[in-house]
Amino acid sequence: FIGGQGLAHGYHHQPALTAQRFIANPHTSDGSRLYRTGDLTRHDPHGNIHFLSRTDHQVKIRGHRIEPAEIQHALTSHPHIAAALVTTHHTGPEAESGNAGTGQRLIAYLVPADPAHGIPATDDLRSYLAAGLPDYMIPSVFIELAAFPLSPNGKIDRAALPAPDGSRPDLTDSYQPPTTPTEQLLAGIWADLLGVDQVGVRDNFFDLGGHSLLATQVVSRVRAVLGVDLPLAVLFDQPTVAGLAPLVDGASGSDRPPILPVGRDQPLPLSFAQQRLWFLAQLDPGSAEYNTPTLIPLPGDLDIPALRAALTALVERHEVLRTRLVADAGGIPHQIIDLPTGFDLPVINVAGEQEAQALIAADAATPFDLAAGPLLRGSLLRLNGGEHVLALCMHHVISDEWSAKIFHRELNALYEAFHVGRPSPLEPLRVQYADFAVWQRSWLTGERLEDQLGYWRRRLARPPVLDLPTDRPRAAVRDTAGAALDFHVGSEVVEGLQALSRRTGATMFMTLLAAYTVLLGKYTRQDDVLVGTPVANRNQGETEDLIGFFINTLVLRADLSGDPTFTDLLHQVRATALAAYGHQDLPFEQLVDELGIERDRSRTPLFQTLFNYITPDHDQADRDQADRDQADHDSAGRDQAALEAGSGDGLGGLARHALYDLTVSLAPRGAAGLGGAVEYSTALFERVTIERLVAHLQVLLAAVAADPDRPLSALPILTPAERRQLTATWTSHPALAETGSDAGVHELIAGQAVAHPARIAVWCEGAGLSYRELDERANRLAHHLLALGAGPESVVGLHLGRGAELIVAILAVWKAGAAYLPLDAAYPAGRLAHMLADSRAGLLLTDNPAESPQVPTGVHVVTLDATALHDYPAAAPAVIVQAGQSAAVIYTSGSTGQPKASPLAHANLTALHTAWSHTHYQPGHEHRWLSLTNISFD
Repeated sequence: FIGGQGLAHGYHHQPALTAQRFIANPHTSDGSRLYRTGDLTRHDPHGNIHFLSRTDHQVKIRGHRIEPAEIQHALTSHPHIAAALVTTHHTGPEAESGNAGTGQRLIAYLVPADPAHGIPATDDLRSYLAAGLPDYMIPSVFIELAAFPLSPNGKIDRAALPAPDGSRPDLTDSYQPPTTPTEQLLAGIWADLLGVDQVGVRDNFFDLGGHSLLATQVVSRVRAVLGVDLPLAVLFDQPTVAGLAPLVDGASGSDRPPILPVGRDQPLPLSFAQQRLWFLAQLDPGSAEYNTPTLIPLPGDLDIPALRAALTALVERHEVLRTRLVADAGGIPHQIIDLPTGFDLPVINVAGEQEAQALIAADAATPFDLAAGPLLRGSLLRLNGGEHVLALCMHHVISDEWSAKIFHRELNALYEAFHVGRPSPLEPLRVQYADFAVWQRSWLTGERLEDQLGYWRRRLARPPVLDLPTDRPRAAVRDTAGAALDFHVGSEVVEGLQALSRRTGATMFMTLLAAYTVLLGKYTRQDDVLVGTPVANRNQGETEDLIGFFINTLVLRADLSGDPTFTDLLHQVRATALAAYGHQDLPFEQLVDELGIERDRSRTPLFQTLFNYITPDHDQADRDQADRDQADHDSAGRDQAALEAGSGDGLGGLARHALYDLTVSLAPRGAAGLGGAVEYSTALFERVTIERLVAHLQVLLAAVAADPDRPLSALPILTPAERRQLTATWTSHPALAETGSDAGVHELIAGQAVAHPARIAVWCEGAGLSYRELDERANRLAHHLLALGAGPESVVGLHLGRGAELIVAILAVWKAGAAYLPLDAAYPAGRLAHMLADSRAGLLLTDNPAESPQVPTGVHVVTLDATALHDYPAAAPAVIVQAGQSAAVIYTSGSTGQPKASPLAHANLTALHTAWSHTHYQPGHEHRWLSLTNISFD
């Protein structure tokens, strides 16, 4: 329910609808009303109200509000359908949680007119509906029923309607998320065209409701977004994202040879990424900065021999896990691969959380010797309740984020097999990480290297330094001590961001990065912003199943100058990211060297903040959730939860190393929206500053989701509490007491005519009216309108161009006690005629009778002619206008039927004037207001 000074009187001349929607306010005794919106909402901890759904059967698909009754009416007009019921069904991993925002699909339940013939074929029904309904109103699935299930009182029992069965793969297959940029872009294109919220890489285009016309649109979208021409037949041959993405990636031809095994009887070079970390280790050999600890909760009935055998098999399978980095006599490092041996896994009984935390923290802080190895170590902690935690630690030089998922997946598969006495279920690897290093060294040379270097030289010429405001001065040498703060982005905001991503052909990473860039621009007041982002850098199929250090860092540059809209910025970020993906092979450290960046030990080179969007491993997420569910049942689970709390990565209590000033990471959390974490340098920032930054990012994301076409300068970042604090400061100004008034706005202007008669009141196209001239002309016109029958609560239509006379006419209508009806000349003639008839306007004031709208019987047309008004008095008519009296009649858009009229009271307008004055008042200054909006806007 909505109430307050901004509330309209009701629906104009529709007392039944007004009584239904505008109810008496039960909290007051002054006769005020509340408007029943029909929306189901919830409060958040900050007091904000969030939309959840409708309380009626109205639904929202692809941003469109849909009344299912309209679709049902269209279906029952088919001669072979006796009855129809249209509702929604939710698919994907969030379906069982009741999340309405993910995978929402229209489902039609149909009772045939003749049971012997049944309902028409799906394609025939879609074609039939397409003749009268837009595509987003056509159901995805049609289900035939002999009759609708009924409740005891004879109404349709919606809860008893059957869910779509397994014959629809789009509704039953488990969702597999896209991972590569190409897969994400293709999935976004499909989701937008098919009207679904998400598309998995294995979802069939045609099972989701695709057809030849939509297939043609897919081909054109791919050409526009990815610059690739695909024959239409390709989509029919490969109707999944997983099948189509490789063809898109290879459409322009590839000069990449395959990765092949090389002999182990030759020196094996380091990859470019390994060489970077090896070099840093030589500068600071005692550093644990690149240690990557991991905790894996395990059950109490753990088969420890099977776990130890699984770890041994995993190290034997991946050579990189038994690799050392050793320099030769000339100081050139190379890889040494040790023979496989049994994995050393000590079992340690711990008395409680503190002892476990101390052991884990000590191990994470112990540096690795890259030459001596091993670069992977682990121990098994047995907790009080008999449960276990596998504590692993490895050096970043042999692993990365993608590798961690492979490690967990394969360890689980090996353990399950060995536990029941089966052999390894894993297929042998075709190549190893060392083979990739050799391939990379031979491939990234000559013209290929120059092409990569040339792009980045152009893109990062004269790079700016991001001047982040810090709480403490920046030291001469970076301090890597850090901390982390977790945060959350709600599902309602995420749905809006997903819809924006689909509309613009962008990925969620691109949309979120653009928003973070806007925040940085507002914080630093810089238009040229550099942000680093990690990329998996696994461009070859042979690398997908390898553990190793493949990850690279790209530097993405955004131009915020000119105050573009967020949508425009997103297009720019998308183009920048796609170009960067095409040049991601050049190692970051090599790029820094080639650009000749001056080393500043107080900052990281090129960028100071890193942004990461993490696509979850779906199977791993399910296993993690199962582990958490099991852990909730016993005290040992509480011990594990304590170990995992605090930092957002399952490593609570460990010392953090902040590799950059700020690192912002976001990841999908299913029905819960997005989970996020900010890792920050404690040498630069206080925690309260990061809390404020997170709150500002959340406000910004919500604003972008709601209206991405606003210019960047109009996107807010202040929280409601900050706004209230500022408002309290503004409204404490003593001069503001003079701005409140129960009078109408026309009376406030009349007061200015007395106090400052010669000042300019209205200025338009080089000509102006003083306050005296404006007031006198409005008074004369008001007398004229009264003579023609205008009066309190009557309606006068205004069909006038934008100019000073429009302001005169509005004031005159108010001085006569009437309400004005704005009639925009750009509106269709039918809408204008409906508004005149429905409002029961008695007068139509126009400056061009030849172009005035069709006038219903009884409406008197008055031509605005200043010379004809001289015979009327210049003094105001003796008409008393009450604060609750109608000042204007504003019509809705008519999106749910005929446009409806809402009268706005004089009190509404004076409240708005007071709010503006509170916001902008400055003692001793004259203020000018730009009449920017159309007068048809309330």
